[in-house]
Amino acid sequence: MEDIWEVKKAKCECCGMSEECSEEYIKGARHRFWGKFICGLCGEAVNETTQKNGGKGKEALEEHMNECVKFNKIGRSYPALYQAEAIKEILKKASRSRSARSVTPSDEVGLNKSDTILRSSSCIPAITRGTINNVAS
Repeated sequence: MEDIWEVKKAKCECCGMSEECSEEYIKGARHRFWGKFICGLCGEAVNETTQKNGGKGKEALEEHMNECVKFNKIGRSYPALYQAEAIKEILKKASRSRSARSVTPSDEVGLNKSDTILRSSSCIPAITRGTINNVAS
């Protein structure tokens, strides 16, 4: 006779999603993630962050858990506010990386310095001068 797997609901300690899992799966997940049960989606996010930060798994887990807590508190209730906060963080990171190196506007667009058009002064006074002279005549 085959063994019947006992399935029970397990709640992710990051995002709060519940899924049906075997006791073996739950034990394996807890072993991989320092005693915390996290769902497969959160596990993938933690693994990816671990690869990016040089193998610091515990730090990646803490960072992901903090993001999930923040999302569950703000993101679900106020999605526009959460999105605005995310854009603010993206802009902060971009400005930090931009200030770390010297960038000219032509570098950002991907132009060579020889491709850019430089302006020494405004052309508006010359245009208005021509218009005024024609009106006065």
